[in-house]
Amino acid sequence: MKIGLYFGTFNPIHVGHLIIANHMAEHAGLDQVWMVVTPHNPLKKKSSLLDDFHRLQMVHLATENFSKIKPSDVEFKLSQPNYTVNTLVHIQEKYPNYEFSLIMGEDNLKSLHKWKNYEAILAHHEIYVYPRIEAKTLTGETIPIETENILIKNHPKIHMIDAPVVEIASTFIRENIKKGKNVQPLLPVKVWEYIDHNNFYKK
Repeated sequence: MKIGLYFGTFNPIHVGHLIIANHMAEHAGLDQVWMVVTPHNPLKKKSSLLDDFHRLQMVHLATENFSKIKPSDVEFKLSQPNYTVNTLVHIQEKYPNYEFSLIMGEDNLKSLHKWKNYEAILAHHEIYVYPRIEAKTLTGETIPIETENILIKNHPKIHMIDAPVVEIASTFIRENIKKGKNVQPLLPVKVWEYIDHNNFYKK
């Protein structure tokens, strides 16, 4: 089985995350996409980052009707700070019959050569990249992201996927909940209900 690993804090998970995950599951030759919730780093306390349990629960709520998208807490029990290469080694040992790939935005690909042991990641795993818009000029013109290391972008293990460009940010959602704005269209219904019921992000 081919599994795509989509890492994130998902604070909170929003419809943009689901659009990308579903597109990868349906169009990138993957059998499933696992949404790997990045745990809270106790060395970097951040008031806006919800506890691991709540963020994982929101991913469960968001994905319950998507048969090919699964939540994952695989990093919760790993030592912190954690590196992607360590997670990949751990998960491959735990599921030796699965083939794991990475899913990342084009902005993350730009800095891949700075990741710990990135060569080992490329040697053993495919990477599926979805497009991102890095910046816009004052006239609204988009500035494309250029990968610093062109050898990485042309690597045979890296696949550029023509996925929808989704520019929804969890930061924007949190800030606007705090301002009392309506952000319901940006969130799965059950995720919004969970956030509203628990009064998250309002302070």
